[in-house]
Amino acid sequence: RLDGFQLAVFVSPTAAMRGHAMVMASRNWPKGLRVAAVGIGTATALEERGFHAVIAPAGEADSEALAELPELQDLKGRSVVIFRGQGGREWLRTRLEARGARVEYAECYRRARPDADAGGLLARWQRGGIEAVSITSAEGLANFFEMLGPTGRGYLRATPVFVPHPRIALAARKLDVREIVVTGRGDVRTVAEMTAFFAKV
Repeated sequence: RLDGFQLAVFVSPTAAMRGHAMVMASRNWPKGLRVAAVGIGTATALEERGFHAVIAPAGEADSEALAELPELQDLKGRSVVIFRGQGGREWLRTRLEARGARVEYAECYRRARPDADAGGLLARWQRGGIEAVSITSAEGLANFFEMLGPTGRGYLRATPVFVPHPRIALAARKLDVREIVVTGRGDVRTVAEMTAFFAKV
């Protein structure tokens, strides 16, 4: 069915990895089907899989930044497929449909809370062995919060939490996390912000 689309959007590196594998398991990538990425990390994942001229925002890594690019303004009569996990935000689909696109989802993975025992983590936290937490998605934050239980949630609320996007920061605030640092996307920026933060402590 991909032959009927003019643009494929990947919302995360995981979507790029899983979505590309899903397609290539049964066929070659259609010639002429352009690809777009929500952020540099996703664009890099696509380039590693042989894609060129990936449409992606240079700065902020979110749907809003992608939607501002010139290539996504006039979409009347065009068909767009969005590769993503099950569920998620509807913002991008709504915006592209408002510009005249026909949009479908290709859901290529499922977010699930790991079946893990947090006992070892909590013991280390109690001993002062965890001084910072990095969270990369609102879904990951929600799953982590549930895994921790009442005691661990108290530890999390009292620990600096580093997140790549204001939307995740808002989710952390709703859970009463007291110290939140928005780093921007990418490991390099996260490490730089952590270094700067602890240099001031």
